[in-house]
Amino acid sequence: MHSDTLHTKWDQFKAEAQNWWGKLTSDDLDQVEGDAETLIRKVQERYGYARDRAAEEVERFEQRCSRVEEW
Repeated sequence: MHSDTLHTKWDQFKAEAQNWWGKLTSDDLDQVEGDAETLIRKVQERYGYARDRAAEEVERFEQRCSRVEEW
């Protein structure tokens, strides 16, 4: 999935992101607004991950959302 799809479908995927990353708050997710770079930064902040690991996590999340969207 491209980041623009994440952005346009963010309201649908926000609850899934909350389940995926339990340490992210509702305020964090509101600030993300579907922007992959902001989501990467939030995952880094909350989990203490290096940027590469956070980016991989977000990529996996986007792939999962893409599969759900295909149903």
